[in-house]
Amino acid sequence: MDQQTLLMVFVGISAAALLIQACMLIGIFRVSKRTQARVEEMLPEVRHVLGKADDALTETRKYVKEIGPKVSTILDSIKVQVTRIEEVVNDASNRAKVQMDRAELVLDDTMERAQSTVVVLQRGIVAPIREVYGVLSGLRAALSYLSRAKRPSVDHVTADEEMFI
Repeated sequence: MDQQTLLMVFVGISAAALLIQACMLIGIFRVSKRTQARVEEMLPEVRHVLGKADDALTETRKYVKEIGPKVSTILDSIKVQVTRIEEVVNDASNRAKVQMDRAELVLDDTMERAQSTVVVLQRGIVAPIREVYGVLSGLRAALSYLSRAKRPSVDHVTADEEMFI
């Protein structure tokens, strides 16, 4: 092919590309016009919503400015109260511990006294009673033996020996 023809082909392709590009630009123009029309329709409504949002934001800022120091004061008060409660709980815990220690000492003392009382009763009353009982048993056996002034009969001695065996 000669250069002239080749140049004509490239010019034709460029012209077709420019034509396609022009069509696309016209399409984009139409779409943007429609979008612009829709946006312009919604613009008053958006402005109204933005106005209300701005009003709400202004009111919220005012309340936040009022609430901020109050919340800080409340938190400081809560901190003081929690510290006081912690002190009261610690004091009550310490007092309860001291009282439990005292109760344990009293219980130990009571147990020692009860044990010493049992020992005193054992030594002072039960032991002498056993001794007296032993002496009385001895006296009874002696009196029983002495009251049987007679000698035992052979039958009685034999019966005693048989029982022993």
